[in-house]
Amino acid sequence: MGMYYSFMPRAATTSDAFNAVAEPRRRDILNFLALQERPVGDIVDGLNLVQPSVSKHLRVLRRVGLVSVRRDGRHMLYRTNADAIRPLHEWTSTFERFWRHQLSRIKERAEAKEDRSSEQNQNSRKGEEHDPDPSGN
Repeated sequence: MGMYYSFMPRAATTSDAFNAVAEPRRRDILNFLALQERPVGDIVDGLNLVQPSVSKHLRVLRRVGLVSVRRDGRHMLYRTNADAIRPLHEWTSTFERFWRHQLSRIKERAEAKEDRSSEQNQNSRKGEEHDPDPSGN
């Protein structure tokens, strides 16, 4: 089950947004750019990555449309493209609903177990109150 089949080619990371965000550093870059546009140097410093790596990841993110760039004098400023991220959000929201439902079920089971445990503790205390000889003699 844990084997990879060599005859099944992996999609290129530049083929679509889903493949592009499969790389954790690209997700980090998207998160870093989420609130404001930034130059490469800020991304390098903020994420503690090397500049060539950041440039490579930004090129992939631009190619699939998740990031856009504009020139401001000598600086290139990068920002996320919310419209391109929307399909990712919509797809993951399906799983968010699933996990929210699962967590609700876990919470209900834990609370039911806690209620049963409280009832058992109360019942055992009542038995101790009525037993004049706790040693059982």
